[in-house]
Amino acid sequence: MGDDEEAEEQSILTWAREYAKKHHWILNPDEKKLGVVIRGLARSKRKFGEQYCPCRLRSGDKEKDAAIICPCSYHKDEVEKDGSCHCRLYFREDALPE
Repeated sequence: MGDDEEAEEQSILTWAREYAKKHHWILNPDEKKLGVVIRGLARSKRKFGEQYCPCRLRSGDKEKDAAIICPCSYHKDEVEKDGSCHCRLYFREDALPE
């Protein structure tokens, strides 16, 4: 991995941590799974110019795909209802995986 890619991933990870803290959530404590999501967001940003959720399929229609730019439009309801978002990036503290 190049320095630019690593810097991009670190920037996204920092942003994700701050966003989680703001909402009183935490990031996935499984470093490996967290890394997969962060790398997916960085790859999407490099390839498409946006941090599209790596767990959802892009349609190719920028207007429709705006809903899946991280944090996607579904994440708050998912965290509240399921304990985590679909990607398992954000978790409620009381809903951490075993």
